[in-house]
Amino acid sequence: MGTSWTLLLERSRVMLRFADLIEKHNDEIASLESWDNGKPYEQARDVEIPMVARLFRYYAGWADKIHGLTVPADGNYHVQTLHEPIGVAGQIIPWNFPLLMFAWKVGPALACGNSIVLKTAEQTPLTAFYVGKLLHEAGLPPGVLNIVSGFGRTAGASLASHMDVDKLAFTGSTDTGKVILGLAANSNLKPVTLELGGKSPFIVFEDADVDKAVELAHFALFFNQGQCCCAGSRTYVHEKVYDEFVEKSKARALKRVVGDPFKKGIEQGPQIDLKQFEKVMKYIRSGVESNATLECGGDQIGSKGYFIQPTVFSNVKDDMLIAQDEIFGPVQSILKFSDVDEVIKRANETRYGLAAGVFTKSLDTANRVSRALKVGTVWVNCFDVFDAAIPFGGYKMSGNGREKGIYSLNNYLQIKAVVTALNNPAWI
Repeated sequence: MGTSWTLLLERSRVMLRFADLIEKHNDEIASLESWDNGKPYEQARDVEIPMVARLFRYYAGWADKIHGLTVPADGNYHVQTLHEPIGVAGQIIPWNFPLLMFAWKVGPALACGNSIVLKTAEQTPLTAFYVGKLLHEAGLPPGVLNIVSGFGRTAGASLASHMDVDKLAFTGSTDTGKVILGLAANSNLKPVTLELGGKSPFIVFEDADVDKAVELAHFALFFNQGQCCCAGSRTYVHEKVYDEFVEKSKARALKRVVGDPFKKGIEQGPQIDLKQFEKVMKYIRSGVESNATLECGGDQIGSKGYFIQPTVFSNVKDDMLIAQDEIFGPVQSILKFSDVDEVIKRANETRYGLAAGVFTKSLDTANRVSRALKVGTVWVNCFDVFDAAIPFGGYKMSGNGREKGIYSLNNYLQIKAVVTALNNPAWI
């Protein structure tokens, strides 16, 4: 595998042709994604697969725009910097958004001219293998993208500790991220970027349009069966609108349509597997045992499949497990607050720092809270906006480095300084 696989213009053309093929096969790719993961087919077809095509077009535009600088320096020297491919990039992606995470990793790595060894989650290998064939159809040379599937403790650990892997990118749980970091450090000290877990606050102020806030908070938590690292899983609501918000959130959850992900109008499919199903149910029991108020849900739907009722807890306290741990399921925890300083302090009192939502009509409040929250992304009066150009990543134990946008290019480049002595004085 070479580290620079083609001319810049052809590299861009391959990625653009690939984006066209993604669009051409959009519906069948969406079917595979839904069949593999359990997410609603309409969600994959109308939102996620088009985002994959958009991302590859975005990075195709970067392929011939990555360059170094001429640097002024004291003395009789010419100084330039070169931005070179980092080499072989190892990439490990999760099961909650299999193809989107493929795109977030592979797009910038290819734009920078690297070779890739990508490991899929063992639960969801299908779409990566399918679109890998499309990439070769688009003209990607053999050996540039290598896709393997397997368990983390075997295939993932081998990739993280391999001496010939020059860089590692991982998306998954914080606990696994720690293991990955250790394996990389104990091998060749390869640089590692990590996009890990979250416990994101969604803050609703007293001036908010309650109906809109309820709908947005519902989306922020329940989207993708609640299996989002940045899910708005701590819903803080001002005391003046708290009761109204809770009642309307309960009503909205009860209307959520759960069932066969291939049926029209389905909002929520099953959890990914038995392990995740049991984890979510354990947290629901924990919420009940800690005396949070179970407004609705809390049980399995039917006896087949890993379907969980949309669940809403009110009167949640910050020290409860459902307010501290990443549940990764359809469980909304609603907490009450009194003023801005209080909610900023409570929102930041977590080991995570991935994202946050702020819902208010006040520009002053939005600006103040956005700057005070220790998170990588703040959505103001919106949530889960993921354009290819917007960087994404976390503070604290939510990881390091950034995915997407111009910032992700730095993950896949080495910077080399070239200093050349000049025969003539610098001032001539």
